[in-house]
Amino acid sequence: MNDTKVKILEAVLNEFKEKGSKFTMDDVASDLHMSKKTIYKEFDDKEKIFDALVDYCFDSIKAKEAEILNDNSLSTVEKIEKIMICMPDKYRDVDFRKVFTLRDKYPKIYVKVQNRLENDWEDTIELIEKGVREGVIRPLPIPVIKAMTEASIERFLSSNVLIEGNTTYDDALKIMIDIIMRGICVR
Repeated sequence: MNDTKVKILEAVLNEFKEKGSKFTMDDVASDLHMSKKTIYKEFDDKEKIFDALVDYCFDSIKAKEAEILNDNSLSTVEKIEKIMICMPDKYRDVDFRKVFTLRDKYPKIYVKVQNRLENDWEDTIELIEKGVREGVIRPLPIPVIKAMTEASIERFLSSNVLIEGNTTYDDALKIMIDIIMRGICVR
């Protein structure tokens, strides 16, 4: 991905942090001191930008997961906990509750987010299996653990449950993984 696209995606992410999907391309152009024409050379429309942003964000998450997997100072349980709620630092202040706003106006993008959440579980599954072999994880059906995690995250993103509970997405992930891990760890 070229530098201009990355700059545009970072600006869109910043606008999304502030305004959800209601930001305008004028807002992005102003942030970048760039013409809208330049933005539209890189992306045909706002939906194409959101599509690229989903891949950009999830690719960043996969890179962060790789760091966790290669961190030999972490135990298997710690790696599982971190990888299941993995988020790069630059996304910590994103209000992911706003992803819910994409569902109606950009349903294809919302489906893409759901698909990305449901895929790429291979490393996590390997870690859980390793934990079972080490005797630190109870031998429970991995599809159930996966489904519980996916359902929780999807619920966080597809409803106003976090807004009603005045809970950030990051805090909700930490609570969710704590509940899941206390249930699967050997005592």
